[in-house]
This record gives sequence, C-alpha cells and structure tokens, in this order.
Amino acid sequence: MYKDLTEKTIKSTTVFDGRILHVTLDEVELPNGAQAKREVVRHCGGVCIAPLDSEGNLYFVRQFRYPYNEVVLELPAGKLEKGSTPLENGKRELKEETGCTGYSFVSLGAMYPSTGYTDEIIHLYACKVESVGEQEPDEDEFLNVEKIPLKKAVEMVLNNQLADAKTQITILKLDALLRSGKI
Repeated sequence: MYKDLTEKTIKSTTVFDGRILHVTLDEVELPNGAQAKREVVRHCGGVCIAPLDSEGNLYFVRQFRYPYNEVVLELPAGKLEKGSTPLENGKRELKEETGCTGYSFVSLGAMYPSTGYTDEIIHLYACKVESVGEQEPDEDEFLNVEKIPLKKAVEMVLNNQLADAKTQITILKLDALLRSGKI
C-alpha cells in the first residue's frame, strides 16, 4: 500500500498541437521511484445537455462521427469555448444543435470520459425546454434532431442502443434524480 499515489512529471514534450487536441509525451516518476512514460491527450473539455420537454421527451441529435465512421445518436453537446462557463457553453450548444432554448438548468456533475489517456472533463446538465426554433449549427456540422421519451431513452441505454458515454450517463442520472424527486 502506498501513502502517496501521485506521479510527478519530470519532463513534458509536445507531440501534436492541434485546434482541439494537444498531445504530450510525459516522463514521470512513479510512487516507487521508478520512471515511466505517459501519452496524454489534452482537451479543453466539453458539455452535454439533456433538454426535457413538458411531455417527457428528450431532444437528441443524430450526426456522423468521423472517428467511428458511423452516424451516432447523442444528446446535444460540444467543446468548451474560452471565456465562457460550462453552462453558457451548454446553452449555446443546445440552441445551435437543436434550436431549443431551455430554463431550470440543473448540473448533473462532470465525467472523465477516459482516465487512461486524456484530461478531458465533460460537464453534464439537464434543463426544461422553453421553446423550439431553428437550428444554428456550425458550418461544418450536419445534424438531425429527434425527440425520444425519457423512458424509452433509458431503455435504449440499457439495451446498448446508445453508444455515446456522455449521453448514457446524462440520461441515467437525469432519470434517477427525477424518480427520486431530487429535481
């Protein structure tokens, strides 16, 4: 048993410096004094929103996700922009991707999508849908909006029909909190 499990960075070398991702190769000292290398994908973070309408439907977006070479159904989400809070980013993404504006935003916490190689943190929120207008997607974003009842969305998670981790976690947390009367 180790008293201190912290790994100390000895040296960090930038391997790639992109628009969204930055990759470093770090040399670290382990708790036992040995040295190791760590490949780290640095990311600005993200936000995911579960917009719930008065009839109990969630608004989803279906879009092509290049790394997986498939169309994925997920809740509205996006990367964090500098100078804005996660909630401000979430409201912006909600409007851009679905055309929805929301109210009564509730934080569902944050998640670490993959602790082994990235420092990305995704902030999770739920809100009630106030109004639905036109989408305002980025010029390189092509999305179809779909409404799915929350109960069906939970079933889809449990039946492996929604592969996106942030979407799964947000749906299950929202459902649990609603059933317990906490929101």
